[in-house]
Amino acid sequence: MPQPKPLSKTQILAAMAKTKSNMASARYLHVSYQHYKRHAKNYEATKEGYENLFDQHKNQSGKGIPKFLNNGKKDPALLDIIEGKISPSHFNPSKIKYRLIEEGYLEEECSICKFSERRVLDYRVPLLLHFKDKNGNNYNQNNIELLCYNHYFLYVGDVFNAIDEKQIESHTPLNNTTDAVNFEMDEYHLQRLKELGLGDDDEDSTNQYISRM
Repeated sequence: MPQPKPLSKTQILAAMAKTKSNMASARYLHVSYQHYKRHAKNYEATKEGYENLFDQHKNQSGKGIPKFLNNGKKDPALLDIIEGKISPSHFNPSKIKYRLIEEGYLEEECSICKFSERRVLDYRVPLLLHFKDKNGNNYNQNNIELLCYNHYFLYVGDVFNAIDEKQIESHTPLNNTTDAVNFEMDEYHLQRLKELGLGDDDEDSTNQYISRM
């Protein structure tokens, strides 16, 4: 597999000017977050108070990032959820997971093997959020991690149930399985496709980009 090309300071500064976070800059340049981070940290910051370009473009508060995930409701401060000041039980876990990644609290890679390859179809990485203490409401940073399907299976439990495995291995259409729930794009992945220049204002046209929810 060919090695990713180095990123110049000019490329990184151009991406920073067009985006609101390091994660968004990596997507803008069509490279992995880890690849972007490695090069952005090599260049000196252009503003005082920062060590390098990566630190300069951190945006853990989510300032300026469109709040397309809140369904019209007030967007809770993610730090309040992490510190346990607000119960996450009333919020969509997938949206919290997205914000943890987008705002820089979690790197979009397996915490064990660092796998971060994206599926071309919808730019998704096969990662699952794992709560080390088995408490799905405890978003303390020391308690959460992202695991690829392989390491989730090895260290936590099954990714698919018996019905999933039987139908996948027999190449039959998915029916009444954990992955047979509304094969359509959610807001999170629609926004990502738009950031990549793959989105379309016509809702019907988005059906060509299929994502399992």
